[in-house]
This record gives sequence, structure tokens and C-alpha cells, in this order.
Amino acid sequence: MESVEREARKALNRLRRSVEKGVRELDALDGAIRHAEGEDFPAEEYEAVRSQLGAILDFLEEEGLRLEAKILETGGLEPGRIRRSSG
Repeated sequence: MESVEREARKALNRLRRSVEKGVRELDALDGAIRHAEGEDFPAEEYEAVRSQLGAILDFLEEEGLRLEAKILETGGLEPGRIRRSSG
């Protein structure tokens, strides 16, 4: 794998971890504020943000698959013909 592809994978993984951390932090914030505000808590807004973070994670998954396919193709392999070992 060339340096460019390696850096792209690293960046993709860093961003994925950051977004996953953002989801956890949003859950923590949700719990703290929901408890303090009770019925005044803006649940719909929090769900909208969760949905947006989910869309970002979906995008990152697709980008990861696309990058993997491109790396395999560059190496002369067909992405659909690669089998991963189970152990």
C-alpha cells in the first residue's frame, strides 16, 4: 500500500473514531440535560443530531469500502474475489 492510501485510511479511521466519540458524548449530554430539564428537554433536536452523526458514520463506511476497492484494484486484484480468512 502506498503512502497516500495509508494516510487516507488513517484519516478515515481517525474521523470515524471522532464521530463515534461524538455519539458517546452526545449520549452523555443527553442524559445529563434530560435529567435536569425533564419535559423541557429538546428530544427531537437530539434525535436529529444523532441521525446526522449516523449518516456521517454511514458515509465513512462507504468511503472505507470504496478506498479498499480502489487499493485492491490498484494492486491488480478484484475486490469481489477476495476471501478473508475466518481465523
